[in-house]
Amino acid sequence: MIDIHSHILPGVDDGAQTIEQSIEMAKAAVNDGITKIVASPHHQTSKYYNEKSIVVEKVQELNEVLQAEGIPLEVLTGQEVRLFGEWVIEYENNQIATVNEKNYCLIEFPANHVPSYAERLFYDIQMKGITPIIVHPERNSQIVEQPDKLFQLIDKGAISQVTASSLTGDFGKKIQKFSLQLFEANLAHVIASDAHNITTRRFKLADSYEIIGDHFGTEMVYMLKENAELIIEGKMIYREHPEKIKKKRLLGIF
Repeated sequence: MIDIHSHILPGVDDGAQTIEQSIEMAKAAVNDGITKIVASPHHQTSKYYNEKSIVVEKVQELNEVLQAEGIPLEVLTGQEVRLFGEWVIEYENNQIATVNEKNYCLIEFPANHVPSYAERLFYDIQMKGITPIIVHPERNSQIVEQPDKLFQLIDKGAISQVTASSLTGDFGKKIQKFSLQLFEANLAHVIASDAHNITTRRFKLADSYEIIGDHFGTEMVYMLKENAELIIEGKMIYREHPEKIKKKRLLGIF
Protein backbone atom coordinates (compact mmCIF):
# COMPACT_ATOMS: atom_id res chain seq x y z
CA MET A 1 0.00 0.00 0.00
CA ILE A 2 0.95 3.63 -0.49
CA ASP A 3 0.33 6.31 2.12
CA ILE A 4 0.26 9.83 0.62
CA HIS A 5 0.01 11.79 3.90
CA SER A 6 2.08 11.34 7.06
CA HIS A 7 4.11 13.22 9.65
CA ILE A 8 7.04 10.81 9.81
CA LEU A 9 9.88 13.33 9.45
CA PRO A 10 11.58 13.96 12.80
CA GLY A 11 11.52 17.31 14.58
CA VAL A 12 9.76 19.44 11.98
CA ASP A 13 6.15 19.61 13.23
CA ASP A 14 3.75 17.85 15.62
CA GLY A 15 4.58 14.42 14.24
CA ALA A 16 7.70 12.39 15.03
CA GLN A 17 9.99 14.39 17.33
CA THR A 18 13.13 12.26 17.09
CA ILE A 19 14.74 9.94 14.57
CA GLU A 20 13.93 7.07 16.94
CA GLN A 21 10.24 7.95 16.74
CA SER A 22 10.50 8.13 12.94
CA ILE A 23 11.98 4.61 12.93
CA GLU A 24 9.14 3.38 15.18
CA MET A 25 6.61 4.92 12.81
CA ALA A 26 8.34 3.35 9.81
CA LYS A 27 8.16 -0.10 11.41
CA ALA A 28 4.47 0.44 12.21
CA ALA A 29 3.82 1.52 8.63
CA VAL A 30 5.45 -1.64 7.27
CA ASN A 31 3.42 -3.75 9.71
CA ASP A 32 0.27 -2.08 8.32
CA GLY A 33 1.27 -3.13 4.79
CA ILE A 34 2.67 0.21 3.61
CA THR A 35 5.63 0.15 1.20
CA LYS A 36 5.85 3.82 0.22
CA ILE A 37 4.97 6.82 2.35
CA VAL A 38 4.81 10.53 1.62
CA ALA A 39 6.37 12.71 4.30
CA SER A 40 4.07 15.72 4.44
CA PRO A 41 5.05 18.07 7.27
CA HIS A 42 2.88 21.07 8.01
CA HIS A 43 3.80 24.20 6.05
CA GLN A 44 2.56 27.77 6.36
CA THR A 45 0.69 27.31 9.63
CA SER A 46 1.05 29.67 12.59
CA LYS A 47 3.53 27.21 14.14
CA TYR A 48 5.30 25.43 11.30
CA TYR A 49 7.20 26.46 8.19
CA ASN A 50 8.84 23.67 6.20
CA GLU A 51 9.73 24.83 2.71
CA LYS A 52 10.64 22.33 0.00
CA SER A 53 14.42 22.41 0.48
CA ILE A 54 14.03 21.42 4.15
CA VAL A 55 11.69 18.55 3.30
CA VAL A 56 13.87 17.18 0.50
CA GLU A 57 16.94 17.15 2.77
CA LYS A 58 15.09 15.51 5.68
CA VAL A 59 13.51 12.87 3.41
CA GLN A 60 16.92 11.90 2.04
CA GLU A 61 18.33 11.62 5.55
CA LEU A 62 15.43 9.47 6.75
CA ASN A 63 15.63 7.15 3.75
CA GLU A 64 19.32 6.59 4.47
CA VAL A 65 18.55 5.72 8.09
CA LEU A 66 15.74 3.32 7.13
CA GLN A 67 17.98 1.59 4.60
CA ALA A 68 20.70 1.20 7.23
CA GLU A 69 18.11 -0.24 9.63
CA GLY A 70 16.85 -2.66 6.98
CA ILE A 71 13.31 -1.27 7.10
CA PRO A 72 11.59 -1.80 3.70
CA LEU A 73 9.87 1.56 3.47
CA GLU A 74 10.52 4.28 0.90
CA VAL A 75 9.85 7.86 2.02
CA LEU A 76 8.72 10.36 -0.62
CA THR A 77 8.67 14.15 -0.58
CA GLY A 78 5.56 16.16 0.19
CA GLN A 79 4.00 18.90 2.30
CA GLU A 80 0.69 19.54 4.01
CA VAL A 81 0.26 23.17 3.01
CA ARG A 82 -2.21 25.35 4.89
CA LEU A 83 -4.01 27.29 2.20
CA PHE A 84 -2.61 30.81 1.92
CA GLY A 85 -2.89 33.60 -0.62
CA GLU A 86 0.72 33.49 -1.89
CA TRP A 87 0.69 29.76 -2.76
CA VAL A 88 1.42 30.35 -6.46
CA ILE A 89 4.30 32.74 -5.69
CA GLU A 90 5.89 30.19 -3.34
CA TYR A 91 5.39 27.44 -5.92
CA GLU A 92 7.11 29.54 -8.57
CA ASN A 93 9.96 30.15 -6.10
CA ASN A 94 10.37 26.37 -5.62
CA GLN A 95 9.27 26.46 -1.97
CA ILE A 96 6.21 24.20 -2.37
CA ALA A 97 6.82 20.45 -2.25
CA THR A 98 4.27 18.61 -4.36
CA VAL A 99 3.59 14.91 -3.73
CA ASN A 100 6.68 13.00 -4.87
CA GLU A 101 7.62 16.15 -6.83
CA LYS A 102 4.85 15.42 -9.37
CA ASN A 103 1.63 17.32 -10.05
CA TYR A 104 -0.49 16.89 -6.90
CA CYS A 105 -0.31 18.97 -3.72
CA LEU A 106 -1.82 18.36 -0.28
CA ILE A 107 -3.85 21.37 0.83
CA GLU A 108 -5.17 21.88 4.36
CA PHE A 109 -8.00 24.23 5.32
CA PRO A 110 -8.45 25.73 8.77
CA ALA A 111 -10.39 23.30 10.96
CA ASN A 112 -13.56 25.38 11.16
CA HIS A 113 -14.06 26.90 7.71
CA VAL A 114 -13.22 26.96 4.01
CA PRO A 115 -11.42 30.22 3.10
CA SER A 116 -13.53 32.44 0.86
CA TYR A 117 -10.73 32.68 -1.70
CA ALA A 118 -10.26 28.90 -1.98
CA GLU A 119 -12.12 28.46 -5.27
CA ARG A 120 -10.21 31.23 -7.03
CA LEU A 121 -6.86 30.07 -5.67
CA PHE A 122 -7.58 26.47 -6.63
CA TYR A 123 -8.19 27.71 -10.17
CA ASP A 124 -4.80 29.45 -10.15
CA ILE A 125 -3.13 26.32 -8.75
CA GLN A 126 -4.68 24.15 -11.46
CA MET A 127 -3.56 26.62 -14.11
CA LYS A 128 -0.02 25.78 -12.96
CA GLY A 129 -0.72 22.13 -13.77
CA ILE A 130 -1.15 21.10 -10.13
CA THR A 131 -4.20 19.27 -8.77
CA PRO A 132 -5.09 20.30 -5.20
CA ILE A 133 -5.79 17.42 -2.81
CA ILE A 134 -8.02 18.67 0.00
CA VAL A 135 -6.88 16.77 3.09
CA HIS A 136 -9.33 15.47 5.72
CA PRO A 137 -12.42 17.43 4.56
CA GLU A 138 -14.48 15.22 6.89
CA ARG A 139 -12.87 17.00 9.86
CA ASN A 140 -13.69 20.52 8.64
CA SER A 141 -16.73 21.76 10.58
CA GLN A 142 -18.01 24.03 7.79
CA ILE A 143 -17.80 21.23 5.21
CA VAL A 144 -19.72 18.92 7.54
CA GLU A 145 -22.43 21.57 7.93
CA GLN A 146 -22.30 22.73 4.29
CA PRO A 147 -21.01 19.86 2.13
CA ASP A 148 -21.78 21.91 -0.98
CA LYS A 149 -18.58 23.85 -0.16
CA LEU A 150 -16.63 20.69 -0.92
CA PHE A 151 -18.81 19.75 -3.88
CA GLN A 152 -18.06 23.07 -5.62
CA LEU A 153 -14.29 22.55 -5.31
CA ILE A 154 -14.42 18.90 -6.40
CA ASP A 155 -16.72 19.75 -9.29
CA LYS A 156 -14.11 22.23 -10.52
CA GLY A 157 -11.22 19.75 -10.51
CA ALA A 158 -9.87 19.36 -6.98
CA ILE A 159 -9.83 15.96 -5.26
CA SER A 160 -9.98 15.04 -1.58
CA GLN A 161 -8.28 12.67 0.85
CA VAL A 162 -10.07 11.14 3.82
CA THR A 163 -8.10 10.09 6.90
CA ALA A 164 -7.98 6.37 7.67
CA SER A 165 -8.72 6.97 11.36
CA SER A 166 -11.86 8.90 10.43
CA LEU A 167 -13.19 5.77 8.72
CA THR A 168 -12.28 3.55 11.69
CA GLY A 169 -14.20 5.82 14.07
CA ASP A 170 -11.24 7.19 16.02
CA PHE A 171 -12.54 10.73 15.59
CA GLY A 172 -16.08 9.72 16.57
CA LYS A 173 -19.12 8.21 14.91
CA LYS A 174 -20.28 11.52 13.42
CA ILE A 175 -17.05 11.97 11.45
CA GLN A 176 -17.05 8.28 10.53
CA LYS A 177 -20.56 8.52 9.09
CA PHE A 178 -19.78 11.69 7.16
CA SER A 179 -16.57 10.13 5.76
CA LEU A 180 -18.61 7.26 4.31
CA GLN A 181 -21.08 9.73 2.83
CA LEU A 182 -18.22 11.48 1.05
CA PHE A 183 -17.22 8.26 -0.69
CA GLU A 184 -20.84 7.46 -1.50
CA ALA A 185 -21.21 10.86 -3.20
CA ASN A 186 -17.89 10.59 -5.09
CA LEU A 187 -16.50 13.50 -3.07
CA ALA A 188 -13.49 11.55 -1.75
CA HIS A 189 -10.84 9.92 -3.91
CA VAL A 190 -8.02 8.57 -1.75
CA ILE A 191 -7.37 7.40 1.82
CA ALA A 192 -4.22 8.26 3.76
CA SER A 193 -3.13 7.83 7.37
CA ASP A 194 -2.16 11.37 8.41
CA ALA A 195 -0.19 9.43 11.04
CA HIS A 196 1.67 11.50 13.64
CA ASN A 197 2.89 8.75 15.98
CA ILE A 198 2.29 5.11 16.97
CA THR A 199 0.00 5.81 19.94
CA THR A 200 -2.73 8.43 19.45
CA ARG A 201 -2.47 9.10 15.69
CA ARG A 202 -1.66 5.77 14.10
CA PHE A 203 -1.74 4.48 10.52
CA LYS A 204 -4.84 2.23 10.39
CA LEU A 205 -4.74 2.19 6.58
CA ALA A 206 -5.42 -1.55 6.31
CA ASP A 207 -8.38 -1.27 8.71
CA SER A 208 -9.86 1.63 6.77
CA TYR A 209 -9.75 -0.30 3.50
CA GLU A 210 -11.58 -3.17 5.19
CA ILE A 211 -14.35 -0.77 6.19
CA ILE A 212 -14.57 0.61 2.64
CA GLY A 213 -14.77 -2.96 1.34
CA ASP A 214 -17.59 -3.79 3.74
CA HIS A 215 -19.62 -0.74 2.65
CA PHE A 216 -18.82 -0.41 -1.05
CA GLY A 217 -17.13 -3.63 -2.18
CA THR A 218 -13.65 -4.70 -3.22
CA GLU A 219 -13.75 -2.78 -6.49
CA MET A 220 -13.81 0.50 -4.56
CA VAL A 221 -10.87 -0.69 -2.44
CA TYR A 222 -8.81 -1.49 -5.52
CA MET A 223 -9.67 1.87 -7.07
CA LEU A 224 -8.66 3.83 -3.97
CA LYS A 225 -5.39 1.94 -3.61
CA GLU A 226 -4.64 2.52 -7.28
CA ASN A 227 -5.47 6.22 -6.92
CA ALA A 228 -2.76 6.53 -4.26
CA GLU A 229 -0.29 4.96 -6.68
CA LEU A 230 -1.41 7.17 -9.57
CA ILE A 231 -0.97 10.27 -7.37
CA ILE A 232 2.66 9.50 -6.55
CA GLU A 233 3.25 8.78 -10.24
CA GLY A 234 1.66 12.09 -11.23
CA LYS A 235 -1.01 10.42 -13.35
CA MET A 236 -4.75 11.03 -13.65
CA ILE A 237 -6.74 9.24 -10.97
CA TYR A 238 -10.03 7.36 -11.23
CA ARG A 239 -12.94 9.61 -10.30
CA GLU A 240 -16.68 9.52 -10.78
CA HIS A 241 -18.88 12.57 -11.26
CA PRO A 242 -19.42 14.17 -7.83
CA GLU A 243 -22.88 14.33 -6.32
CA LYS A 244 -24.32 16.70 -3.75
CA ILE A 245 -24.99 15.35 -0.28
CA LYS A 246 -28.60 16.15 0.38
CA LYS A 247 -29.36 17.85 3.66
CA LYS A 248 -31.78 15.11 4.71
CA ARG A 249 -28.94 12.60 4.50
CA LEU A 250 -27.06 14.57 7.14
CA LEU A 251 -29.87 14.35 9.69
CA GLY A 252 -28.80 12.43 12.75
CA ILE A 253 -25.12 13.35 12.50
CA PHE A 254 -25.48 15.94 15.23
